[in-house]
Amino acid sequence: MDLKKRIQKLFSEKKEYYTAADYDLFSAFIEQLNSGKLRACEPCGDNWVVNEWVKMGILLGFRMGKLTEMPDGSHRSFFDKHTLPERRFKLTDKLRIVPGGTSVRNGAYLAPGVAVMPPAFVNVGAFIDSDTLIDSHALVGSCAQIGKRVHLSAGAMIGGVLEPIGLRPVVVEDDVFIGGNCGIYEGIRIGRKAVIASGTIITASTPVYDSVHQSFLCKDQEDCFSIPEKAVVVAGSRTLKNNPGFQVYCPIIIKYRDEKTDISVQLEQDLRDATS
Repeated sequence: MDLKKRIQKLFSEKKEYYTAADYDLFSAFIEQLNSGKLRACEPCGDNWVVNEWVKMGILLGFRMGKLTEMPDGSHRSFFDKHTLPERRFKLTDKLRIVPGGTSVRNGAYLAPGVAVMPPAFVNVGAFIDSDTLIDSHALVGSCAQIGKRVHLSAGAMIGGVLEPIGLRPVVVEDDVFIGGNCGIYEGIRIGRKAVIASGTIITASTPVYDSVHQSFLCKDQEDCFSIPEKAVVVAGSRTLKNNPGFQVYCPIIIKYRDEKTDISVQLEQDLRDATS
């Protein structure tokens, strides 16, 4: 029986007690996540497909785990399920993780070339592709998918979706720039080379207005918003229909990426390269 079928079977059984073989199965599963061979969500043509069985396996880790005290290698300790300890990296992983409070949970994949500034947190099931920069106080939520050469600025919050298992997590595609103190939540998909200005919050329940095409974005097949490729999004507001005296928050696409935008982002890329 292959790994997928075994995880699905164990998930459906909802045992009260787990055997050594069950824990060995989960260890094999988590190693596949750590290596990037498994993903909770992955591209399929122009769409992203959720691998529900992978989310089942992650949830098994919480179900099977026993709360325990874990030393962090210094005088401190933390308390979590023993199946999901903090992930440890080696020099051969070719990452740069600057000291100062960063934590990556077991079951998260960080590709070679990723740089992490302290403090940051990457949750289980997250996938972060090569040459991405995660700046200070940034969060990558459970199962979130981050592409190549992405810049997550200081304080950026990338939500994840673990349950319900069929829902798409947040997806940030290649070459996206996300400004400081942004929040991307509830299965939002950010298209390639998009730029999200500092302080912008995007959720599945917040309409996004495209000022270039003078229309609101329609929800995609996941009942969520997909920010188009090269869109430049800023925090804005719109007038309440039933009460024009009040404004409500509304992210706005003010333009699509051009040469001027590329120069601005290139300056950030030069800084990133200088600190790698």
